[in-house]
Amino acid sequence: MVIIVMGVSGTGKSTVGQALADRLGWSFVDADDLHSQENRRKMAAGTPLTDADRQPWLLLLRARIEKALTHGEDVVLAFSALKRVYRERLSVDATRERWVFLHAPAAVIQARIEQRVGHFMPPALLASQLSALEAPGDALSVDVTPPPDVVVERILDGLGLKAGAPRE
Repeated sequence: MVIIVMGVSGTGKSTVGQALADRLGWSFVDADDLHSQENRRKMAAGTPLTDADRQPWLLLLRARIEKALTHGEDVVLAFSALKRVYRERLSVDATRERWVFLHAPAAVIQARIEQRVGHFMPPALLASQLSALEAPGDALSVDVTPPPDVVVERILDGLGLKAGAPRE
């Protein structure tokens, strides 16, 4: 199974995704780690990525999901997935994929982004991400205002999973 933890920058996709993977005993993949250096430079300079910029990245992410599903590897993937078309491009087998939409009030997200150190995504790009976001109607929706351990518990409960337990 693949769980895709999605949302705009600053919602804690990496933190929550890693904690969720740890609790489940699954692999964790952070989509940010698969961005090209060019994409990282653009974002660091405050330039939002275009769909053309994202295309090779989306292909890499889809290949990683295909690999996991083909080899029976359970994976938590942290990925912004702002637009429905991105989610459609990534979906390989909807019966073995679960989407989790992380969200919070814009002020909470903005404060978190401003406190981050060393991340290539500048706070100025949050507005463009919120503008581009097409919130999913078919994902588990989780408010990330609480601490990450509470968020992870809500995800486990919402997906009907138990920490460290094998899938059925």
